[in-house]
Amino acid sequence: MQLKSLRLFMAVAETGSFMAAARQLHTVQSNVTTHIKKLEEELGAQLIHRAGGVRLTSAGLALREHAERMLVAHDEALALFKSDENTSGRLRLGAMETTMALRLPPLLAAYHAAFPDVDMTLKTGPTASLIEWLMAGQVDGVFVAGVIDHHRYRSLKVFSEQLVLVSPTPISSVPSPEELLAATFLTFRQGCSYRQRIELLLASQGVNAARVFEFGTLDAMLGCVAAGMGYAVLPRATVEAHQHRFGIHYLELPSSIANIDTYFVTPEPSAWSPALLRFNDTLCEKIALDAPSREAS
Repeated sequence: MQLKSLRLFMAVAETGSFMAAARQLHTVQSNVTTHIKKLEEELGAQLIHRAGGVRLTSAGLALREHAERMLVAHDEALALFKSDENTSGRLRLGAMETTMALRLPPLLAAYHAAFPDVDMTLKTGPTASLIEWLMAGQVDGVFVAGVIDHHRYRSLKVFSEQLVLVSPTPISSVPSPEELLAATFLTFRQGCSYRQRIELLLASQGVNAARVFEFGTLDAMLGCVAAGMGYAVLPRATVEAHQHRFGIHYLELPSSIANIDTYFVTPEPSAWSPALLRFNDTLCEKIALDAPSREAS
């Protein structure tokens, strides 16, 4: 059923006249008649009594209820994409646990304050899982470590992180190869990009492998490091934000291992919803505001 046909049908139902419906929608009576007949043929039912005045049949009354909902939904969807104010809808984001713990709360709060009618959901996971969710259409955008080289997706650099070696006690140098070989490393589950940096650290010390325990949350990982279970490799800013609470310590790593960038990855802008467009604007504003402080430091 064409929306135009439904709109003409509703006009006839409201005015009780083919001619009045035509005037209301700025068309000719023959056009109204043609669309009503088309609807009746498509549905296999007479919608309007034409003898003795125009009035809806029982089939017409049943269609009227559905037609009204369909037209309202159509108009709401159109308004969603055409309105520059009162942005609504939903925004589904994915992020690494460390990004969510420190970087995103101020951004999400600012976005919610500006666009309170948008419903937000956020999933956390390792970079590999986040990419899978994005490509499956389960999220609108993801914060991941490293750029994604794919023609269908856009990567925007948003944060620069410095990874550090986290330990339960003060540490002044990288542990010896013998110590690393016997040590346990705590990391997020398979697919975490920081886990690759652990492998780089081990390789730089001539160690092929070490024991790795996987964790699902940042708090659990830091709590176990503090308890002496092992080491972790995490962003310095995240560790400093939790250092006093957990009583943990850290060691700076060589830049070849430490430096890693976080990107906001989305489909191409032509596929963005208004909610995602406004979020990207908010994110870019934050990046611009943070740039002077990063340059000063």
